[in-house]
Amino acid sequence: MTIGDTDGVLERRTPDYRSVVRKLTQLDDEAALHRGEALDWHDTRAAEADEAVRAATQRVRDAEQAVATAQRRLEEVDADVAGLWAEFSHKAGRRADRFGGAPQPQIPRQRDREPEDYLQEAATHAAWNPAVKPLKGASMLYAGLGALGGAVGLAAWSLLRWAGRESGGDLATGLPVVALIVALLGPILAVVTAKRVADRSGTPLDASTVATVLIAALITAGLILAVVRTNAAGG
Repeated sequence: MTIGDTDGVLERRTPDYRSVVRKLTQLDDEAALHRGEALDWHDTRAAEADEAVRAATQRVRDAEQAVATAQRRLEEVDADVAGLWAEFSHKAGRRADRFGGAPQPQIPRQRDREPEDYLQEAATHAAWNPAVKPLKGASMLYAGLGALGGAVGLAAWSLLRWAGRESGGDLATGLPVVALIVALLGPILAVVTAKRVADRSGTPLDASTVATVLIAALITAGLILAVVRTNAAGG
């Protein structure tokens, strides 16, 4: 139904009820569509946020595990360093006391090596043994030990031969042989004593040292025997 204006210029129309309802229905459908899109967007963003939180939580756990592993490795390396330093300071003696302890760790210039490589290199240096200083007066000492061994062997040889002559019988035949064996034991005991002295001083007992001991023992025994026989012949 239309209502005309008095001047015939303006015309007013009364809206149709069905068209209004149809427009409201369309608006409601559009609103429902927008609400669905908004819910989908919210759910998607919520799922992405939950996934990001789970990933961040996993990264935190991995980082904590890596920190714990690094801490254990650090403790192991520190223990190895302490052991190497104790070994080195024991060998170096007073020269290591000026440091007051193991040097503090430093970041190497080149980080292409593992800590075990540096520890192996340090262990090689710690295992270094300083050159053994020769024992002062070693030649005279070994010669003296040889002379003492020769004198003891000759004294035992003479004593057993005298005992054999005094006893007579089978002992007179057997004791000179035993005396000869006992005479050889003197230089051997001198070599054994020289070996102990060399071990305590940290110097090896080489063939020349053994020869020095044996030659000194033989010369001493020969000289004593010559002097005794000369005195006996002169008497």
